[in-house]
Amino acid sequence: MAPKPSHQVFEAIFLFLVLQPFVVKSRPLEPESLRNLERAQKGDTLNGLSHVKKYLRAFGYYPNDFNLIDDHFDDSLESALKAHQQNYYLKVTGKIDPDTIKAMMTPRCGVPDIISNRTSNDTGETPHGVIFHLVISSQVLRPIIARAFQTWAAVSPFRFQEVAQGNRADIRIGFYRYEHGDGYPFDGPGNILAHAFAPQDGRFHYDADENWSPNPTAPNQIDLETVAVHEIGHNLGLGHSQDQAAIMFPSLPAGATKRNLGQDDIVGLQALYGY
Repeated sequence: MAPKPSHQVFEAIFLFLVLQPFVVKSRPLEPESLRNLERAQKGDTLNGLSHVKKYLRAFGYYPNDFNLIDDHFDDSLESALKAHQQNYYLKVTGKIDPDTIKAMMTPRCGVPDIISNRTSNDTGETPHGVIFHLVISSQVLRPIIARAFQTWAAVSPFRFQEVAQGNRADIRIGFYRYEHGDGYPFDGPGNILAHAFAPQDGRFHYDADENWSPNPTAPNQIDLETVAVHEIGHNLGLGHSQDQAAIMFPSLPAGATKRNLGQDDIVGLQALYGY
C-alpha cells in the first residue's frame, strides 16, 4: 500500500504554457502501415514491424532492449501482442489483426499500461517555455480542471486548492508539444493525448496538438475534462485499469466523453489512501 500523504491538500497551479518544440519528433503509428502488416506471421521480416515494437515497448509490453527493435516478427513480438490483446480483452492471437489495429489506433494516455523497472521521471528543470494561446481560453479551461479535481475529491480525503503561477504546487498542468523535457515526447495530433506523473512529481501535460474541446460535438474532438480526470488519477497514484468502464482505462475514442468515476477507480483510490 502506498504511504499516506502528510497532508490532505493538493495545490494545483494551471500553467497555460507550451515549450518550443525541438527538431526531433516521434513518429506515430499510421493506420495504413499497420494494415499492411495484418498478414504478418512469426518469422517474417517486414518493413514497419519495428514501429509496432516501439509502440508496445512504450506502453510496457515489449522488452526495453533496443537491439530487439527491428522489423523481424520474433517470439518477443508475439508475446507482447498477446499481452496487449489480453489487457484490452481482445481475442488473443499474437498477430496484428484488425481488432488489435483498432485498439492501437485509438487515442490514449501516454502512461504505460505495465510499469517495469524502466526509469520513470526526469525531475530536472524543463527548458523555458513561451506563452501559448490555446483556442480554448483559460477562462473556459479553469472550471473544467476544477470539476475534474472535484470528481476525485468527492470520493477521497483530498481537497484541492488552486494557486497562482510562481507558488509551490503539488500538481502542475500545462500544454506541451513533441519533445518537452520530461523524456516522454508527444507525437502530434492523434495517438498520445496526455500524460501525468505520480506523487511526488505531480506534472500533468496535455498534448497541445490535439483537437481539444470542452464539449465534443464532432467525432475528431477530444474531451478536455475526461482526460483531466484520467490524468489527475495518475497524479494521485493510480495506474491504468483493464476495466473499460473505469476512467483509468488507457484509451479514449475521439468524440467520446467519460467524466464519471467507475467503481474500479473508486476502489483503487480508497485502497491507496484508506478512505
